Amino acid sequence: MVASTYCLIIIFSSKIMLLYADGDNQKHGQMTQFQVVLGAHSLSKKQKWKKTINVKKAFPHPKFDMQTAKNDIMLLQLATKANLNKYVKSLKLPESTEDVKAGTVCTVAGWGSTDPNVLKASDTLREVDITVIDRKVCNSKAYYGHDPTITKDMLCAGDNKARKDSCAGDSGGPLICMMQNKAAEYKGIVSAGKECGEPTKPGIYTRLSKKYLNWIKKLTRIKNYNLTKNQSCG
Repeated sequence: MVASTYCLIIIFSSKIMLLYADGDNQKHGQMTQFQVVLGAHSLSKKQKWKKTINVKKAFPHPKFDMQTAKNDIMLLQLATKANLNKYVKSLKLPESTEDVKAGTVCTVAGWGSTDPNVLKASDTLREVDITVIDRKVCNSKAYYGHDPTITKDMLCAGDNKARKDSCAGDSGGPLICMMQNKAAEYKGIVSAGKECGEPTKPGIYTRLSKKYLNWIKKLTRIKNYNLTKNQSCG
């Protein structure tokens, strides 16, 4: 079956996808009953380039904690290769494990709700620019007050003025950040949040830190972070 709720899943090789761990599917054997839809822009329209592929196996992080949002990351192994083309492309993992500094502008994408009062998926894929906020600020009483604690393996980002944010349905989506070297890098995954568009409750993201990149490397037997070759888990 295709999941009834949508999230954005990132391809980084033709048979491996990266997303959040998804607390609603903690019996991860159930993930093999799911399918992923590639090449979609509209959820409702028929598009000839859309392709559905079965999930062969799920690899959640062994220390994922749904309550704290720690280690909110998972790999999916596809049953067949994804055909990369004009509509389906891979996204390289970051070439460095450099942290993302507060004030960095990032772009987040997904099919999430566009109205915090109506938690309904957007029919079309959307993106928005947001700004990374200092962890000390996010952990302060005025923001999250350590509920959850934003760790060094997490980021929080939002927009105080325009109320730009990720929302329900964006989970698993990529956080692409413009780093100091002027290069856009895949630095995070939409993970959690409490209120869409609320300045003091910005979106929470799993940061693609050295810890997680090493976990991916070990699991996939890939020798470097700049992934271009076809690989498989297991």
